[in-house]
Amino acid sequence: MKKVLIANRGEIAVRIVRACADYGVGSVAVYANADIDAMHARLADEAYGLDGDRPADTYLNIPKLLDIARRSGADAVHPGYGFLSESEAFAQAVIDAGLTWIGPSPATIARLGDKVEARKIALRVGAPLVAGTPEPVADASEVLAFAERHGLPIIIKAAFGGGGRGMKIAWRMDEVEELYASAVREAVTAFGRGECFVEQFLDRPRHIEAQVLADRHGNVVVLGTRDCSLQRRNQKLVEEAPAPFLSEEQRARIHAAARDICAAAEYTSAGTVEFLLSASGAISFLEVNTRLQVEHPVTEQTTGVDLVVEQLRVADGLPLSITDTPAPLGHAIEFRINAEDVGRGFLPTPGPVQRFDAPSGPGVRVDSGVQSGSVVPGTFDSLMAKLIVTGATREQALARARRALREFRIEGVASVLPFHRAVIDHADFVGTDGFKVHTRWIESDFAEPLAAAARAEPQPDGSLLRTAIEIDGRRMELGLPAQLLRGLANAPAGDGAMDAARGGAINATNATNATDAAELASPIAGTVQAWKVAIGDEVKEGDLIAVMEAMKMEMQVHAHRTGRLTRQAPAGTFLAAGAPLASIE
Repeated sequence: MKKVLIANRGEIAVRIVRACADYGVGSVAVYANADIDAMHARLADEAYGLDGDRPADTYLNIPKLLDIARRSGADAVHPGYGFLSESEAFAQAVIDAGLTWIGPSPATIARLGDKVEARKIALRVGAPLVAGTPEPVADASEVLAFAERHGLPIIIKAAFGGGGRGMKIAWRMDEVEELYASAVREAVTAFGRGECFVEQFLDRPRHIEAQVLADRHGNVVVLGTRDCSLQRRNQKLVEEAPAPFLSEEQRARIHAAARDICAAAEYTSAGTVEFLLSASGAISFLEVNTRLQVEHPVTEQTTGVDLVVEQLRVADGLPLSITDTPAPLGHAIEFRINAEDVGRGFLPTPGPVQRFDAPSGPGVRVDSGVQSGSVVPGTFDSLMAKLIVTGATREQALARARRALREFRIEGVASVLPFHRAVIDHADFVGTDGFKVHTRWIESDFAEPLAAAARAEPQPDGSLLRTAIEIDGRRMELGLPAQLLRGLANAPAGDGAMDAARGGAINATNATNATDAAELASPIAGTVQAWKVAIGDEVKEGDLIAVMEAMKMEMQVHAHRTGRLTRQAPAGTFLAAGAPLASIE
């Protein structure tokens, strides 16, 4: 390999740019319109625009990505995580274009990305498993039948997804149908396919995973475990390595199952095998993520292995630099720094980052995709950065984490820092009387009140106005930020302005203030995904009336008062936070 196209954005794109520099190959970044001045676009050796605002038009657009690879002279593609990282079609398209795919083979992605097939492989090698449907379900009635046969709770999971998208837990029979429909919608939005299967859900389980590396020479190595139990709505917030409070027998069984599953699937590159660990000590295989994980730095810190460089080595046909499970080098904890308002139920808060002062000092690493002056777009993931703290022991790592979290300052957008500062001293997490964190701990056990952040500044218009120009006799395309040209009253309509690009967006800065008690304002900056009631319907306070999508996650909107719904923003409309969503008279 000589030059790697990075088919991603944000902090993971920055991470891969740096690994390419360490490995001695060039890097090519791609960017959506809103990311033209993003950190990854500026740090890469080259950067090319994707001419679009939404994921489907940019980071999920395979023809555009391959065209940029051709134009830039890239001979390899790294997908990062999310977006197309677990797409068999993208991997195959990259290979068919004569490029090197940095990841497992398309066939392996297909086998393990199909969660039903992955279960079959796990069963064949003797990995522990809970009851589940042998194939994807056809409709909600099959989900109901499974729940009646095996009991609640159950988990509905996208068969071709990951990262918590398209994953819903049903605790009551009357919510099964809606949760199934929601899982299908999320799966289609995130992965382009809506098939789902169903499993028994272990109540109050821990989420344990094993990091695996494999090369083309037959080496399959487990680099250790991670605990990723501290999560909200299946989105991890804190991860640590090695997974604490495991018996040696449990750790050995997880290592063996992860190795056997990957060997049976003829895995290559970096991957993660995930398990659930019940309060009784029962272990159950969950899934295989056929990509690099967000939380990979904690494994790097405790093994001394650069996982991205190892991916590059494997793609180049080289053997792994390590062939046995290493003894842990201390303990590491990662805190995801999302642009979310913890005082308002972790609402996404896109907008301009006015101040980003990251901590430093002994044992502190920050992987960031933003800095002061950056903008967090509302159309992509809310992750801004990751704080990784390492110590010789877990106790030292916790002490350093307290110091680093106190130093961290972010202004302009809300962040999850207040939550992290609260949880780092919580007895359940510290383990004063045993480690009591589980995957629903935030929803069921964490009761500390957290103040809502000040409302974020309105998100700036990130669209580009494009025009053809001639330089030195050569025709070229120039893209200028729409904000720079806002004063030009005669700008042609439809030339990439916000309303055209988003199909009729309503911006809070242009909307009338919601002073009318009947008016329900949009709680987030996002897209109206679906309406659950029609204009003219009578609703009661607290009724579910709509579903919105922001930063790849669905959010339910409930009626703020009893009355008749008299108007609403149409499905598909992008709304800024505070813009009128509906009116209930």
